[in-house]
Amino acid sequence: MVSLPSSLGSISKMRKVVLFFLLFAHLFPGDAAAQTGAVAEVRGSMTAKGGFRNEDEIRDKFNNWRADADARAWLKTMGFAAGSILGVSAEKPHGDKADVIVNVRTNKGESKQGISIKLVSSPTGFNQVDKRWLRQYAAMWGMPAIVVKALRLFSGEERPVGRSRRPDRMFLNEFDKDTQAQVVGFFEANRSAIIADLIEGDGENKAEWFMVAMKGQNKTQWILRPVSEAIGFFGGGNVEITRSGNLRIGRITMQRKGGDGGRETAKMLQFKLNPALFFEAK
Repeated sequence: MVSLPSSLGSISKMRKVVLFFLLFAHLFPGDAAAQTGAVAEVRGSMTAKGGFRNEDEIRDKFNNWRADADARAWLKTMGFAAGSILGVSAEKPHGDKADVIVNVRTNKGESKQGISIKLVSSPTGFNQVDKRWLRQYAAMWGMPAIVVKALRLFSGEERPVGRSRRPDRMFLNEFDKDTQAQVVGFFEANRSAIIADLIEGDGENKAEWFMVAMKGQNKTQWILRPVSEAIGFFGGGNVEITRSGNLRIGRITMQRKGGDGGRETAKMLQFKLNPALFFEAK
């Protein structure tokens, strides 16, 4: 019988179970493998109760995939059966669409998978998927001059011309009908490339997968699907100017960033979506 030191008496029962397993594995390595299923069950229940706090935790779960039921389920969804996996290593890149990069090694070689992760606590919350200066978007998407001019007024990089309900900027529904049509027409014509840039990104650390984890009172729901499905879901629908004067592209909203105590960065553009809607995707 192996007992835990008395100094650990104040920690939770669940943590005692995990610590007991680690101590058992150290003292009796030949029997440790037989206990893996029990630890996976314990850690799975911890996840179901506590939810995911941040991307670091999801990265760590992938790195601990042998003992983590959630991570094994995610890997299975990504096409990697537990029996075929030789090793998994996960890391967090910086400034890329993929929040976590997972490297999976099998007998067939190594595969690199980028995951965009959205953590939400409410079914009605919004999440920023991209934020940049207008000039960056204009260069990325080849915006015509009339659209750039309109969005400079919309973002406040240029002062309003004519009447506007705010002295520092204009709203899209305050433009003349032709300008409104030019803005809507541009985003409609380039919708596919724009949505892909916003959700998937490009380059070495683009996202191949889209995950949403929503923390409830007693459990965490998660959904993990190929990023192409997220692009189709959030990009599906009309391109239109909203009643508040922003632009809606399917289920994504473009607006002026605002806030920031009135600093220049308030004039950036941002794109937002409600990740919880992805649970409704068919």
